[in-house]
Amino acid sequence: MGEMASAAQDAGGRIWGVSVEFLKEKVRKNADEMIIAKDLGERKALLLSLADVLVLMVGGIGTLDEVTEILEHKKHGHHNKPVVALNTERFYDGLQLQLKQMEQDGFLTMPLEELVHFADSPQAVMEYIGKFVKPAGAAGAGKLI
Repeated sequence: MGEMASAAQDAGGRIWGVSVEFLKEKVRKNADEMIIAKDLGERKALLLSLADVLVLMVGGIGTLDEVTEILEHKKHGHHNKPVVALNTERFYDGLQLQLKQMEQDGFLTMPLEELVHFADSPQAVMEYIGKFVKPAGAAGAGKLI
């Protein structure tokens, strides 16, 4: 995430972040906006409410926790925001396989391709996002967090 944020800033982009109280000393100091949530639950709620599109990137257990909650909310119709997983070097093949199994076994109430899109490259992520988000500066454009 740090490398992506740096690249975005180097290209003239603005950085918004949502962190938690217990990690506030480690947040990006030069972010354009940083929201500090009281706990992980509040952070997830803020991320979901503030984002137009949710992009899953390589991460650990916290990332997996966030995406499963986001997918659960989407599955139950609590939001209809696009979710795309950047499957760098096939990192999320296992998750994709598990979700396909859940779909086959009837545990998903919507088709997997409507729940989450898996993209193999950053370019494919941006192409997918382009279907839902207007370019910065365009009327009605949103922000990505």
